[in-house]
Amino acid sequence: MTNKLIEICDVKREEVARRKAAITVSTLHARAAEQTPPRGFRKALDDAARSGFGLIAEIKKASPSKGLIRPDFDPPAHAQAYAAGGAACLSVLTDEPYFQGHDDYLMAARSACALPVLRKDFMVDPWQVLESRSLGADAILIIVAALDDGQMAEIEDAALGLGMDALIEVHDAQELERAMKLRSRLIGVNNRDLRDFTVDFARTYELVGQAPEGCTFVAESGIGSHADLTAMADHGVRCFLVGETLMRQADVEAATRNLLTGR
Repeated sequence: MTNKLIEICDVKREEVARRKAAITVSTLHARAAEQTPPRGFRKALDDAARSGFGLIAEIKKASPSKGLIRPDFDPPAHAQAYAAGGAACLSVLTDEPYFQGHDDYLMAARSACALPVLRKDFMVDPWQVLESRSLGADAILIIVAALDDGQMAEIEDAALGLGMDALIEVHDAQELERAMKLRSRLIGVNNRDLRDFTVDFARTYELVGQAPEGCTFVAESGIGSHADLTAMADHGVRCFLVGETLMRQADVEAATRNLLTGR
């Protein structure tokens, strides 16, 4: 785990402790019961990939490394633009300290369209999964580098038990091996080296070749053009998570369509 990831997870644990003290589990269960059922995150990706590309379009206001990405930030409008542009799913940043995210952004984005939504946050406690479902999330992210095997399994169990999907993020072969101990076969490969932040698509190609059949691979980070998508497809990857590239465009719908079709 990098120093930055350790720092983020430490801050997140403190945040979760405060949140737990402020709301009861029974209240979260009641709110989760009021939500519409999970929309089928992996299924939406797989369905889109069969006839083209499965895009997880990310609603992202800022990042620790790039600062403010989208000054005129409007989650419902971005969600509708992504849907109209052909995205299969959404990812919404809810981490506040490092990404200027908010729970409200997820709820607003999901209400604005029919796409399944991933809560993009740092899961360190199974309690967060119930919280995510109470917000309407259809899927959660599990970062292998941030957790031990037992923690990952607990968080995954909580998600699957609520009918949600879990996107398991890996960075190398060792993390992929650990991910294969879980039940989820939705695997995100981060193309960015967290040590020096360089992007290398070969990382994804290598890991895809090492995984058993039946996995849906999602390439993350550094993807900026239709040519990148077609290059990935040549190596068997047809699902992608793209955020900053699209969030920086004036016309998000047109940029999404161009990314997916080249037109």
